[in-house]
Amino acid sequence: MTERISPPLTGGERETLRAFLDFHRATLAMKCDGVSAEDMRRRASPPSELTLLGLVRHMAEVERTWFRRVINGEDLPLVWSDSGDYQQAFALEGATVSEAVAVWEQEVAHSRDIEQAALSLDVTGYFPRWESDVSLRLVMLHLIHEYARHNGHADFLREAIDGTTGP
Repeated sequence: MTERISPPLTGGERETLRAFLDFHRATLAMKCDGVSAEDMRRRASPPSELTLLGLVRHMAEVERTWFRRVINGEDLPLVWSDSGDYQQAFALEGATVSEAVAVWEQEVAHSRDIEQAALSLDVTGYFPRWESDVSLRLVMLHLIHEYARHNGHADFLREAIDGTTGP
């Protein structure tokens, strides 16, 4: 079972951002805890392709893009797309839960290392899609937003699988 620690009620900006991001990462993991491989692939709202497995794969791409490619400036392709199409993470042909979770966990670990090594939240990296530099602060806020949005999707998916609701 995934442990999820509530963010602090007081604290510095960086500590608070880090805690909220980890809270949302843990929330996604909790939504997947105990779900069979078959149910991880289950679409709750066809024709939508959205699945828990697809969300885990997508969030691995998001972590990689924003921390490794943008903030750290690493020249890496996406994990599941040679063409740079983020939607490929939702295509599940040949996808396995074990691979997706392992890649997501690796990307989260890389992200944490990059964030902790950064001198400040003002560190910047270039985001080609926006043709602009972005700060680590923006990246952390963006990921909190991205996880929060997709954790809402995960709530619906999990409830459709086995009725589990809640935090």
